[in-house]
Formats: sequence, structure tokens, C-alpha cells
Amino acid sequence: SKIANSLIESGKAYPCFSTPEELDAMKARMEAEGIPPRYDGTWRDADPEVVKAKIDAGDLYTVRFKVPAGARVVIDDAVRGTVSWDAEATVGDFILLRSSGVPVYNFCVAVDDASMGITTVIRAEEHLTNTLRQGLILDALGAPRPRYAHCSLILGEDKQKLSKRHGATSCNQFRLDGFLPDAMINYLALLGWNDGTDNEIFTREELIDAFDIDRIVKSPSVFDMDKLKWVNSQHLKRMEVEEILDLVEEQLGFMGMIKEGADEAKKSDFIFATTALAKQMLETTQDAATNAKTVLGYSLPAAFADLEDGSEAKEMVKQGNFYGIAMKIIEMYESGSFPIPNSSNLLAAFMDGSNKAIVEDNQVGGDETSYPQAYKATMKSVAKEMKVKGKNLFHPVRLALTGEMSGQDVTKQMSLLALASEDDTAVNAEAADVVTIEARMEKLKGFCDSIPEEFRASKQASDDAANRSKDGKKQTKAEEEAAAAAPAVADPLDGYEGPPITALDIRVGRINKVWVHEEADKLFCEEIDVGEDEPRQIASGLRPYMDAEDLEGRMVLVLCNLKARKLAGFHSHGMVLCASNEDHSVVKLVSVPVEAKIGERVTVPGFDFEGEEGAPFAENKVGKKKVFEKIAPFLQTSEYGVPTFGGRPLLTSAGVCTSPINKGSVS
Repeated sequence: SKIANSLIESGKAYPCFSTPEELDAMKARMEAEGIPPRYDGTWRDADPEVVKAKIDAGDLYTVRFKVPAGARVVIDDAVRGTVSWDAEATVGDFILLRSSGVPVYNFCVAVDDASMGITTVIRAEEHLTNTLRQGLILDALGAPRPRYAHCSLILGEDKQKLSKRHGATSCNQFRLDGFLPDAMINYLALLGWNDGTDNEIFTREELIDAFDIDRIVKSPSVFDMDKLKWVNSQHLKRMEVEEILDLVEEQLGFMGMIKEGADEAKKSDFIFATTALAKQMLETTQDAATNAKTVLGYSLPAAFADLEDGSEAKEMVKQGNFYGIAMKIIEMYESGSFPIPNSSNLLAAFMDGSNKAIVEDNQVGGDETSYPQAYKATMKSVAKEMKVKGKNLFHPVRLALTGEMSGQDVTKQMSLLALASEDDTAVNAEAADVVTIEARMEKLKGFCDSIPEEFRASKQASDDAANRSKDGKKQTKAEEEAAAAAPAVADPLDGYEGPPITALDIRVGRINKVWVHEEADKLFCEEIDVGEDEPRQIASGLRPYMDAEDLEGRMVLVLCNLKARKLAGFHSHGMVLCASNEDHSVVKLVSVPVEAKIGERVTVPGFDFEGEEGAPFAENKVGKKKVFEKIAPFLQTSEYGVPTFGGRPLLTSAGVCTSPINKGSVS
């Protein structure tokens, strides 16, 4: 009120005794006349004696700001450029103090900015109109105006203003959901800002160094939960297992999976194994706990008939290999010859020779006497005895032991189960849904008993026998021994348990136009025809490796079923596949046969790309299941530069694709 009185004394504000009824009548009259409602200035130039008398009489009054005649307020907004208002026509004389003596919001803000010497105000675009009143007040106080940056609103994925209906609304909820503080800061900074490169992952220190108010963009940003999870996953990948143990322990605690008062050593071992097992697939720390719960459970149904028709598991069982392999596992387990984790070293599968955590799923720890090596030797023995290999062995074994068709390394899963099943375990078996190996074998026996006779023998073996009978040929004992002794040619896809290559929608495209991204030093923006009604716009990080003229008109391979996302503000939908050498210092486009058809889907020998089974995955599934990331290690170029999946070439209707990079990778 002291500052309000000083403004009254200097003639820049005045007491207003208009009653609510008078103000309502004033508003109704202006609306009837088609005039924008605003205060008409009844008490603006009132007789000072009248004003004093009413104050002395105790009449209630507000304090209004006296907008100078003809006043205009102009700001150079860092985001929106020059913005100006005709103050007199827009707001009229506005209130500073209510009749209760309480100051209004804009008066408080202006006084605070002036008293604290605020130099820059960054806020939502909803506050843009408040700048007019605040600017007038600051001018009247003789205080400098801060620089303003009015950022666009953040929208939900439905393009509506972000609100409670879109999900988590508190920082604590994001913590409970397993997001890292630094990842949240990183992601929120990217909503409406970029540093001019294609970099999207920053530490706090890097953000502080890189942030420039002039790089805030005007267009509204969409709060994309999938993108937030991706940013969080990148931060988690940069952290060591030991750095996130406490966070995983917290998530296990939220789910009630750790016993109260549990043995500290056993609790530490379980948390370590849980974290190492899930490290590479983590999007949030919560994923480690939910993954552990999945691993400790056993979802194999009680009977074959309970498997979903058309499911991968049911079709696999129908092939006939499962029954014999499962019965072999049961036999070996009951006789004590099936390897199980060594109770004296339950972390063997998770540790390398230097006792460092193993996070890569294709790497397993332990020495030659450890459980992982014993399991590996057993699988070789079973493969030889049952005359199966590759997925015909590994898929049945995985389903029999884990109840799932896919997942992390089986020895690591069984080791985690052993940690949860040991005497005096730290794990709350009920909350974690633990199904012990003993209980699994019992359930597996019941499941096997329910398998129809027609699915208890390998179809391939039956077909081979039928063909031999048909041809009237029979191998001699010498031929059988020779065949058994012949070295097997290693198939790069033996042991591959990832998504099928048919999950990817790789198409032939032609680059129609290329231009330089204005805000990102490493990005080209490309318009590519992939056989759809409209060409796609795709951003690629190819600027450091080639010129725009090298790209225009080129036929390329495009991964089309990636979810559209913004790269440095550019709406990109798809990815151009390139070949690169080991350290990615040389990157070249994959070459497509000139007679290939624009929009045709690239195929791989040995895989059925037709029908429902060969249909590519939906964009959301490709992203959420990290399909490309799992397939990418098997996309390589041969010694002759041919792009391959597991040694099988990428084909178009016009022939094999090629590249100038030998023994490289494709991404």
C-alpha cells in the first residue's frame, strides 16, 4: 500500500469509489453499445476534496492505475518478436489495490520484479497480456523492464493443453514411476528449445552451458511420454549399475518385493542381479522391478488348450520339438543332472572375470566350472541327442523354463529365481509372484500331458523320414557316422531370439529434395518418395558425411514404421538406412538396384514376408518394444559390402542391395 500511495501522490494512480453495482451497470451499458468493457474513468479526475471527504468518512475504495492518454506498450519478446498494445483502448484504468487493501497479481509481480532487479522473465504465453499492465506499472515506478520470453504452451498428445487428464501431475509421481531428475530436466528443456545440433541428451551442466534464450521456438511442444522414456533410458545407459542400485531398491520397495528386515547381503545381491539383468532394456528404474517380477513368475498355462490360438507359443509347440525337449528337461531335473545355479555363487551369471557387472544380454559371466558354462554344455548335449539346434532348441527350452517366448538370457533369469528361492531369501515371494523351479517342473509336466499326440514329434523329423521312405533310400551306418562327424556350419542367427526381420517395414525410396536444417549443424532435411500418397519428410544426420547434391535423386532404403518425432524442431517420419565402418567415421548410403520399384518392401531370404505373419509391426510397437535396437546388431555388411540380416542379403525385386563398406554395420 505504501507504493500504491506513492503512485497516488505522484498522480499516477487514484482512489476509485465506484460500487460493484455501478461497475456492473457500466459494463452492461458498454456491451449494449458494442464497446469493449473497461472502466470509464468516473473517479480518474475527481475533485480532491470530494475524494478526501469520502476517505475520511470510511467509504471503501480501490486504487486504480491512471493509464496515460495515448500510451502504447511495446516489447521485443525473445520468442514472439515485437509485440505492442494500445494501452488506453485495451485495458483502461486497471485496479492495483482491492477495496480490502490486497494488491492484485500484476501489481505484486511488477513491484517484485522492480525490487529484485529481475532482468529476464521466461513464462507461458498465457501471461503475454499481463505484460501490458506490468510494463505500465514498471514505467510508473521508474524501474527498467526485464526482457520477456513468452513460451508456447505444452500440449498433450491429443494436441490439447496439458492437464491432469494426461497423466502424472507432480514431480513425486514421476519419481515413483522411475524417472531420473536429470532426465526430467533434460526432457523439459527440450520442450520448445534446442541447441542447434541434433544432440538431445544433456547433463545439467551441459544444459546450463548450452542454453540460449534466443533458441526458444515459437511453436507449441507436445509432452510425449514415449520420448520422455527414451530420454530417461539414455541417461540410464550412461550410468553404471552401481549408480542406480539405490533407485532400483526404491522401486522394489514400492512394489513390496523386499522383505522387512531382510538380510543385507542377500538383499544387496538380489538388487544387484535385478539391476544388471534389466540394465540394457531400462526406460525407467521401475522397469527393473517389473522385469524381475515377470522373471520370477511363470506364465505357462496349465494346458495346451489354454494357449492363445495363433500365438507364437502355440505355433511353436505344434511344430513338435517342444514336447520332447520339455520331457528331457523334466527327466534331467528329476534325476539331478539338469544344471541349476550354484548356491555358493548365485551372481556368477552377472559378473565378468574382474567382478564387474555384465549388462549386455549376449554376455554371460562365470568360469568353466560355473552354472552358465554347465548350462551351455547341457544345451549342446541336448541339441546333439535331440538333433535340434537354433531356435528349434532355444525357443522350447525358454518356454519350458521361463514360461515366456522371449526375454533375457535364461541362465541370468534362473539365477535371479534362485536368489528369490534360497533359504532366508530377501524377496517377498508373495508380492513378487515367485514360482520356484520345483513348482515350474510340476506345472510343465501337467502341460506336457495335455499336448495332443500329433504335436509330440518334430514335424521336420517326420517329414524327413517320410521323404526317405518315399525315395526308398536309407543311410548306411557309415553315412550316419560321417554325417554326425561333419562340422556344422555356424548360422549367424543360431541363438537369435529377437524380433523377426519382418517386423521392420524397410522400403525403397527416392530422395526428391534436400535442404539444410537451419537450427542443427549435423542435420539434412529430406523429402523422400516411399510410394505413399504424399512424400515423407525425414531428418538425417548425414551433413558431416556428404553434400546435399550427393543425395538428391538417389534411391535409398527407408525404415518406414518408426513413429514420427521432432528432431531439432523438424517433424521427421522414418530413417534412411546407411552403412558405416566400425568407428562410424565413414558413412555411406546403401545402394539400391536402379530397376527396383519405389515403395516396394525389402525382403530377406528364408523369411516369409507375405500374409499376416509377415506384416510389419505397428509404429508404436516398434518403438516401445525397441524392435530396431534388437535387430540392428544383426544388420551388417558382408566382406563384399552386401547389407545382410544374419548373413542373408537384403533383396529388392531387382536384386541385391550393395554398399561400399565391407564388414560394417547398417543403421
